[in-house]
Amino acid sequence: TGYIKVKNFGENTYAELLVALAELSQEGFSNLVIDLRDNTGGYLESAVQMINEFLPKNKLIVYTQGRKSPRQDYKSDGRGSYQNIPLVVLINEASASASEIFAGAIQDNDRGTIIGRRSFGKGLVQKQMEFPDGSLIRLTVARYYTPSGRCIQKPYTAGDNVDYEEDLLARYQHGEFFSQDSIKHTGPAYHTGIGRVVYGGGGITPDIFVPEDTIGMTSYFKEASMSGLILQFAFTYTDDNRIKLNTYKDMMELANYLKKENTVDKFATFANRNGLQRRNLMIKKSHSLLERSINSRIIYNMLDDNAWTQYINQDDKVIDAALNVFRNNAAFPKKPAAKPGKKEKPQKTAEVKRDSVKKVGVERTNTTDKCIC
Repeated sequence: TGYIKVKNFGENTYAELLVALAELSQEGFSNLVIDLRDNTGGYLESAVQMINEFLPKNKLIVYTQGRKSPRQDYKSDGRGSYQNIPLVVLINEASASASEIFAGAIQDNDRGTIIGRRSFGKGLVQKQMEFPDGSLIRLTVARYYTPSGRCIQKPYTAGDNVDYEEDLLARYQHGEFFSQDSIKHTGPAYHTGIGRVVYGGGGITPDIFVPEDTIGMTSYFKEASMSGLILQFAFTYTDDNRIKLNTYKDMMELANYLKKENTVDKFATFANRNGLQRRNLMIKKSHSLLERSINSRIIYNMLDDNAWTQYINQDDKVIDAALNVFRNNAAFPKKPAAKPGKKEKPQKTAEVKRDSVKKVGVERTNTTDKCIC
């Protein structure tokens, strides 16, 4: 199974994707995970080029339309080299804009499976305009719509700034990050090419929901993370032990060494000296989270982002869900069964008229006039 983490959609992201895919092809990958979690977007052109690699000819990828902007369709040209590879796309609440265009195109065209949590809901087309003094303004001119006609942009009422800006907080407090039943769809229902129901009204709802993992979460861990103490400790530990750490060039070897070093206890002592009181019961409860967070930063410091990603993915429940989809040969969505006693009505199809890529193998298997969005 191949895995590619896309951090943003920059000018060079498409080229980097092709390089990563070529490297995976040489390794003989048969399934692909595209990770768009925490990807806040970028250039529309890059997203369209990347999606084109996975779709057959003449499939609608996305369209834009505004009050003063006529509709513009973006379709696949059929030249993509990976049109038949089983595909899973990972998203979360921080996946926005171009990430949502990517996920929406894959979902509405029934090309792959979307896993994770509902995305952010940013679907505005912005054009950059320069003034004579060199200053710039980004002007919103239209909205993005997925192939089925869904508007990606979450609802906004004039004067309702607070609720709009605190939408993620409200979703968290409502329980949406932890229970699929808590997701509130405010928009109408639409249908994919084979008739699966999808919803508009803001963001992309995944086909498979994976709740945020809160096992071992304590106030101690939250403060340790948010205060920056874990990062500070990781830098200090790395500098103090660089000669020894330099002997490990492999992620697993370094991870195994750090596990024996009891970095959590050393961190607790460091944190206590720097204002975070030692709380042994909380440390015990959050030990796995602390160890994962501390050791991952040390691995990042000593090796690279690729090694960091491999380490983090080892116990990632969203990755586990993706691998399970591949094991069950379920990456390509199935047509919904007709309801008993009723003739199946034909559904509207998805067809409507008219920098930053990291490639790693998942270890637990046998293994853009640019519009800004």
